[in-house]
Amino acid sequence: MSIPMTEMQTGTHFHIHGGTGGPGGAGNQHGGDGGSGEGGALFYGSQITNLNQEARHQGQIELITSQIFKGRQDILDKMQQYFSQEPKKRRIFVLHGLGGTGKTQAALKFLESIHEFAKRFFVNASSPEALKTSFMNIAISQGFGKTPEAGFQWLISENKEWTLLFDNADDPKLKLSPFFPQCTHGNIIITSRNPQLAAYGPASHSQVGDLDKENAALLLLARAVKEHTDENHTLAMGIVQELSCLPLAIVQAGAYIAKFKCLLDYLDIYRQNREELLRQHPDQTLDDYEWTVYTTWQISFEELSPVAAQFLQFCAVLHHRNIPQSIFANATQWILNNEGNETESMREARKFLQNFVSGSGSWSKQYFRNIVAEIEEYSLIQSQEASGMLDMHPLVHLWCSSTLPDKVTTRACMTNVVGMAIDLGPDAYLERIRMIAHVNMLVPDFTVVNSRFQRQYARVYYDGGKFEQAKGLYELNLRRQRELLGKYHPATLMAMANLAATYGELGRYREAEPLQISVLKEHQKFLGDGHPDTLRAMANLAVTYGQLGRHREAEPLEISVLKEHQKLLGDGHPDTLLAMANLAATYGELGRYREAEPLAISVLKERQKLLGDGHPETLRAMGNLASTYRQLGRYREAEPLEISVLKERQKLLGDGHPDTLRAMSNLAVTYGQLGRHREAEPLEISVLKEHQKLLGDGHPDTLRAMSNLAVTYGQLGRHREAEPLEISVLKEHQKFLGDGHPDTLRAMANLAVTYGQLGRHREAEPLEISVLKEHQKLLGDGHPDTPLAMANLAATYGELGRYREAEPLEISVLKERQKIFGDGHPDTLSAMANLAVTYGQLGRYREAEPLQISVLKERQKIFGDGHPDTLSAMANLAVTYGQLGRYREAEPLEISVLKERQKLLGDDHPHTLRAMANLAMTLYDTGRPRKAENLQLEVVAKCRDVLGTDHPDTVNATKDLRATQHALATAKDSEKPANRISKLLSRVKFPSSKK
Repeated sequence: MSIPMTEMQTGTHFHIHGGTGGPGGAGNQHGGDGGSGEGGALFYGSQITNLNQEARHQGQIELITSQIFKGRQDILDKMQQYFSQEPKKRRIFVLHGLGGTGKTQAALKFLESIHEFAKRFFVNASSPEALKTSFMNIAISQGFGKTPEAGFQWLISENKEWTLLFDNADDPKLKLSPFFPQCTHGNIIITSRNPQLAAYGPASHSQVGDLDKENAALLLLARAVKEHTDENHTLAMGIVQELSCLPLAIVQAGAYIAKFKCLLDYLDIYRQNREELLRQHPDQTLDDYEWTVYTTWQISFEELSPVAAQFLQFCAVLHHRNIPQSIFANATQWILNNEGNETESMREARKFLQNFVSGSGSWSKQYFRNIVAEIEEYSLIQSQEASGMLDMHPLVHLWCSSTLPDKVTTRACMTNVVGMAIDLGPDAYLERIRMIAHVNMLVPDFTVVNSRFQRQYARVYYDGGKFEQAKGLYELNLRRQRELLGKYHPATLMAMANLAATYGELGRYREAEPLQISVLKEHQKFLGDGHPDTLRAMANLAVTYGQLGRHREAEPLEISVLKEHQKLLGDGHPDTLLAMANLAATYGELGRYREAEPLAISVLKERQKLLGDGHPETLRAMGNLASTYRQLGRYREAEPLEISVLKERQKLLGDGHPDTLRAMSNLAVTYGQLGRHREAEPLEISVLKEHQKLLGDGHPDTLRAMSNLAVTYGQLGRHREAEPLEISVLKEHQKFLGDGHPDTLRAMANLAVTYGQLGRHREAEPLEISVLKEHQKLLGDGHPDTPLAMANLAATYGELGRYREAEPLEISVLKERQKIFGDGHPDTLSAMANLAVTYGQLGRYREAEPLQISVLKERQKIFGDGHPDTLSAMANLAVTYGQLGRYREAEPLEISVLKERQKLLGDDHPHTLRAMANLAMTLYDTGRPRKAENLQLEVVAKCRDVLGTDHPDTVNATKDLRATQHALATAKDSEKPANRISKLLSRVKFPSSKK
């Protein structure tokens, strides 16, 4: 591979009313106890200063939880379990999370469900003054005095279970513990945006986040006053996903939908008016919550220090997930090491980064942590403990980015910060991969990137599989280096090499080649043949030769590179291993799989030892070894490796990265070789769609994906779907690569196979002759692709009845494959099977039988009984038994073949119909013509429908049916006709190997 260088209670009502008290007690100086009430009551202890006489003694605030409360069962269960333990002891539970998540509602729902707490008090914890007022009102409501201290004293002296709900404890500067009654009993629930308050309940706290999608949809429909129908549920699921399942946003959306009756259109309305809708307060509310989604966060934002506020705004122009600390650490280090004339945005970036510089003039991780911790206290950002990465809630991110006072300046400043942070070293590959989402969000147009950081951004695009963007930046970088430094400066040559590598990834090999030749010549002239830069240039040129199908030119270059690296760096160096991997790949292209295998194994072992199993280079080595196993016919060894590679790449790189798609494609090929075409098809469709989206229709990887899908369609009997794909692939290859390129020949061979499957053998023949001649000229008789072309031509001769022309070709194919692969390789067995078919067509059944028995046994051993190739071998052996008059041996084989093909391929697949036709013949031969006729009628009808009336299989099936019907008309059922009806043989043709 070329390497370029303060929260209100949502949905809650508090109604002040007088209760009916019981008889007074004996009393003391504060008065007696009241009688028992009707269940628990929540006493509102917040800013109530003018209570009348009745309310002073009975001033209950009735708790009414929102009628539309949904979800949070996990949190409610956890609270229930916690508060059911150790009664009569002090218990504290903390609910923390972003504003708008419904922390207060969760607390109220819990209190509504539990009846053990006789007295419940709502405490406004937003400020010290509010807290004192709350405790004063507790004293007043209980007739215990008129001061906060009296409130505390009553709680301390009250032995019945009471509960304090400290709500909106959001101010990080407010110390809450002095407001806890100094006693060992009582229950406290705290709601806060500040996760640090979890320290009050180390084992009894819950983060209140977004709702799950199902409960979020139910909440939306409830607030929108909509019935829960399937259609409404589907619409609601789409809306809540767009709102990231944030409860406050959902309630606002539901209110809007209820007002304007626009459930069907809401998503479009929201996408066009996000900011307005998220700021809009409903006219009718089910609670006293006075803030909208945006204002609830604006209040928190205004509490931040200027540095923390700027940090949050800078993060808002990145992606909201997985913001790495390394951006700020690396960029700070950069400003400490680099000076010079700078633009306004560069000076702003430098000024911002100075906030992370310690007194000793170095990066201060503690300063960084202090800023992040300040923002975390309001839950406007979250840090991942394990990785140290930062996350913003999607709607917080949207709010913050939409409220930037100067988005252009902020974006330009952060573009420079990220450019400073990008590490171009070989060990920073994963770090760069993680940057791609941030770069995509940050840089809408790559031409605005500061010229000092063009190479850095280009490399992120390259590693992230965004090759068009990488190309544009590398072209700009090359132009700049030539202007500043001249044509032959090392930095210019590096820019040239990087651009060439990007051209290669875009399939523009002919543009890459002259650049790489120039780079190699200049390095050889100025640095000598053994310099690492020269060797890297030589390796890159060899890769391009391979992409152009010129593997014989690539081989000596790769051998030279490997020898020099081994001499200079040793066997275990990453550059040596890369050279070894490249040479192994070339050996594979040249059909020298046995030479490739030990190299591929060595590379994998060394990379596992040096880098670990999950490193991208280890995964590449694993994928290469799997490809070698596949080429050697060892599909069961290839499959687990390819599954591992795919899973790791999906985890590391995401589903749409080119390397992930390559792994998916390879696994699909292996599934196909194992006969699991239905598993291969969805993978190949996904790969094709992603390549078309990422790379365009004409890119080599897109064409390869199209070709592979066409092969699978052919294997599934859907030849009419395969044909237009293969024609497109052939035309594109001829246009971009020329007629003699291996990929063009492979496309031609595949199209010929499809013509054969459609019964158009005369159209297949000239294509196959051309392919064979080109392979012999380019690759020689010993290359695996040459016997493949010969086998396909022989199969066509057989279909045309030219068996004597087919025989010598098939003998040659068998000998070459035995020599290349050995006797047990699937391709060798296919050659043996084809030769046996030809012997049968020539009437030499006794020569065919032992070959077919060997093929069947080996395929059962390699693939198992249900594999398509095993079934084909079984069908062919049954035909031979029939020709030898051994019908009772043929029949059980044919019944097995038919059942397995119906299960594997379906009733209408051409191979299933062929099996049905063969069984019908055996039924006829064993004196059951009526049963034969019924099967043949079904075969003819389906062949006409699936293949058309002119297809050879349809023609043959029709002839057989007529012969049976004629025999039934002229003889009794027990009599046999004088002449046997010839069976339909399963001759194997080979689509070219997928890559």
